[in-house]
Amino acid sequence: MADPLYRVELTASFLQSLDAIEAFLAEADAGFAFDDLLAELRATVIPNLRRFPRIGRRYLANPPQSAEALAQLASLPAGAPDALREYLHGDYLMLYTVVDAPADAKPSVYLLSIRHHRQLSFDFARLWPATKQ
Repeated sequence: MADPLYRVELTASFLQSLDAIEAFLAEADAGFAFDDLLAELRATVIPNLRRFPRIGRRYLANPPQSAEALAQLASLPAGAPDALREYLHGDYLMLYTVVDAPADAKPSVYLLSIRHHRQLSFDFARLWPATKQ
């Protein structure tokens, strides 16, 4: 018997992250890349997660080192950090979790967040303005 397909849900935080990516790409004069991202989500990412929900690596395989990230992980319900997974697709890193359901319900994948790899870097120009000589 074939494994059941998982339902893939986009959370509010994932949708907010998509909005941030759209603004980021528009500012970089690469708005076309947002359309490409949406197409890739529909054609590749979501189908992959439906069939292979544990395709991404465990988030805690390389645990964060910052005090802020560790505090956020500690604030999650027991067992939640262990369920977090990362999926890298092209220029994007997605955070998601898999929820296996009881026999009478469909198991689900919840997409929690997405970032373009360049959004993960610091804005040094803003953080460290040039001084006049």
